[in-house]
Amino acid sequence: MTVHEPQAWDRPAPGAPGGVSLPSWRWLFEAMWRVEHSFGRARADARPEEDTRVRIFVILSLFSAVFVCLALGAVNAALLAPKGGVGWVRHPHAMMRGDLVDRNGALLATNIVHYGLYIDPAEVWDRQAAAVRIKRVLPRVSMAKLNRVLTGERRLIVMTGLTPGEKAAVHELALGGVTFEPEDRRVYPLGASTVHVLGAADTGGEGISGAELAFNREIREAGSQGESFALSIDLRVQGVLENELARAVADSQAKGAVGIITDVQTGEVLGMASWPTTDRLNRAVSAHYEMGSVFKTFTVAAGLDTGAADMDTKFDATEAFVIGKRRITDFHATNEVLTLEEVYLHSSNIGTSRLAVEMGPTVMQDYFKRFGLLDAAPIELHESARPRRPIKWDDSTLASLSFGYGIMITPLQMSAAMGALTNGGRFIPLTLRKGGLPNPEARQVVSPETSATLLDLLRRNVVRGSGGRADAPGLRVGGKTGSANKLVNGRYDPTHAVGTFAAVFPVDGPLNARRYSILILIDEPGSYPRTGGFVAAPAVGRIADRIAPFLGIERRADPYRTAMGEKLPAFEDVAGDGR
Repeated sequence: MTVHEPQAWDRPAPGAPGGVSLPSWRWLFEAMWRVEHSFGRARADARPEEDTRVRIFVILSLFSAVFVCLALGAVNAALLAPKGGVGWVRHPHAMMRGDLVDRNGALLATNIVHYGLYIDPAEVWDRQAAAVRIKRVLPRVSMAKLNRVLTGERRLIVMTGLTPGEKAAVHELALGGVTFEPEDRRVYPLGASTVHVLGAADTGGEGISGAELAFNREIREAGSQGESFALSIDLRVQGVLENELARAVADSQAKGAVGIITDVQTGEVLGMASWPTTDRLNRAVSAHYEMGSVFKTFTVAAGLDTGAADMDTKFDATEAFVIGKRRITDFHATNEVLTLEEVYLHSSNIGTSRLAVEMGPTVMQDYFKRFGLLDAAPIELHESARPRRPIKWDDSTLASLSFGYGIMITPLQMSAAMGALTNGGRFIPLTLRKGGLPNPEARQVVSPETSATLLDLLRRNVVRGSGGRADAPGLRVGGKTGSANKLVNGRYDPTHAVGTFAAVFPVDGPLNARRYSILILIDEPGSYPRTGGFVAAPAVGRIADRIAPFLGIERRADPYRTAMGEKLPAFEDVAGDGR
């Protein structure tokens, strides 16, 4: 007698006497087991032909079900998939990266299909002849690379970035084993123009520097929709800026230069240039400079805003200002008691040093922080560098800071700070986004009254002070010169200097009127004099004159000239090293 051993599937169901839980997939297991052993049962019942039919039926049913599922999936992917789903093309002109355009739609960067050249040496009949023929129609290919691929054992890439013309020339050779693969290559039709602003993207379609990196996600999204991405740059303004910056460099025989033009009300950067264009460093956002007497603008603004001084406050500049063993003097000494206005127009180191020391470290540090001089300039560019700040804020340091020594900032920081002083006193983050930031975190850094006073003072400095060469007929330009010697081997060397002019125009009208900032910095001019009033201010005047029509700035009679007369600049601004 055969004893039947109970199996798992023979056990009672849950709830039955002595029952245990059965897995929910029992029915599938039993069905598979019955199909697998059906032939044996059929033979035992003398019905093998019926089992064969059953098996054929089951197999046909399974294959039919699979094909039906595949067909339904294909139809769904092609016609019914949701937006962005598998198989769905988001736009007929979709690409890896959208075009970059300026604020008016002018093309700055785009994609052109290039090709990669591949060779499988196993399919090449005459490898030496193939190398010679490819080199003849594609001179820029490396013969060493060609030979290395042709003597290999597998298909390898020979060269990327073939233009359609180059691809056609190689294709016409009708060589075996030669194939091409398309590449979406990023190109910049303007060449060196705006090169530092735009940056670059890699062959994988990812931004690696400049605006390409800063707006990487949005540029890719625009491309997927077949759209372009607009920057705040105005190509007309940019062209003028680059042209005049190159002229200033040539005139002054300079080592480098920076130019920045911004809308002080929105923070939009309309133009940004760094010279030389062959240098990968964007000096506007990454290079550090002591900028000299341009900083007197911030010192005076802090004095006015705190009430520590007004325009008639007197400062003794009859003799050097002594701090310990240090004597601070004026380059153009007046040997007079000066009002705050005269301190600014004569660019007196003595006067601003006395004001800074009187206000003290807490006030000075607070206002430098407000103006953005102690932090990296807020902008989308990842290259924006932090300043090199003083460690201690004693009286000697305060004196140096008051006229632009002892702190090294980027030109972009200076542009942002000047914008805050001339737009009603609001610090607005700079941006390369057309239309400005959607929700800018503007903060009030000085009162509207202080801003209005500074606008007037900047204009007076062009009419009566050191900025006369920056004037442009009828455009009411205001600004401040700055000059600083560089540290060379631990000493300030007057042969290695920086000349700067920070300007705004037009200075008149309401505080919320359209107004634009222009900053020109000339790095190590070789000509003499090397001061900002000579090497940078003339470029500012020419730039304002040329871009005014693009910006809709009207020329009109200048009340400052009428009131003050046509005076040539009486003083040239040089901050003495004072060390």
